[in-house]
Amino acid sequence: MTEALRHAEPVMGTVVSFDVRDAGSGERRAGVEAGLARAVAWLHRVDRVFSTYRPDSQISRLGRGELAPADCDPEVAEVLALGEAAERVGGGAFSVRPGGTLDPSGVVKGWAVERASAILREAGSLRHCVNGGGDAQTVGEPEPGRPWGLAVAHPLHPGAFAILVQGRDIALATSGTAERGEHILDPRTGLPARGGLASVSVVGRSLTAVDIAATTAFALGPAGRDWLERQPGLEGFAVLDDGRAWWTSGFGAYARLPDATG
Repeated sequence: MTEALRHAEPVMGTVVSFDVRDAGSGERRAGVEAGLARAVAWLHRVDRVFSTYRPDSQISRLGRGELAPADCDPEVAEVLALGEAAERVGGGAFSVRPGGTLDPSGVVKGWAVERASAILREAGSLRHCVNGGGDAQTVGEPEPGRPWGLAVAHPLHPGAFAILVQGRDIALATSGTAERGEHILDPRTGLPARGGLASVSVVGRSLTAVDIAATTAFALGPAGRDWLERQPGLEGFAVLDDGRAWWTSGFGAYARLPDATG
């Protein structure tokens, strides 16, 4: 029996895929499979609590004033605190209330997928990747001595990749207009972010952190690269509307890059 265990779960408006390379067999495999089931259940619970598309979700009811924060699950306060911290660090370019409406989606997916990975780790898996619609958290390596390879979709050429990011114990998230159009608001203006960027990808150790940072950098537009340079442990890569690219000074540790930004 192969040690690999794979599963794809439609949830949170996307598909979250699990690629577990050390599931093993016998009791160990049963334990990892149980962990996978808990991780999937966790993601569906997050969807029920945080979905802005569900009128009965806690976040929707909180936004309408039908619930107080103390009436919600403790994870709601956790997510809102993460969002408020991100707003301070990003100088207002990130917010859980873009356009004045409570919407912590910029925090929730990365945070939820990272927690799903932690559930797998607690179940005994030390070599896996959890990928939620292109935003991925990895643990260990797929095989000893070989890093995970995470492809960044090209925002201007559907079906093509802009770059391949490699590493162990890394997380990668991308924000941009390719899949959902101009859906990222600049909280400072309340309007769609239009900084000449088609996408921004950020790599680091925590998917929660890189997901928030990618959204922040995208909203910052031309200032996004300098802002990322100041964030410890994070590196970024961006594709501009005209097809050119830029990247932060340490991004080359994760990818093979051209000689110049152009």
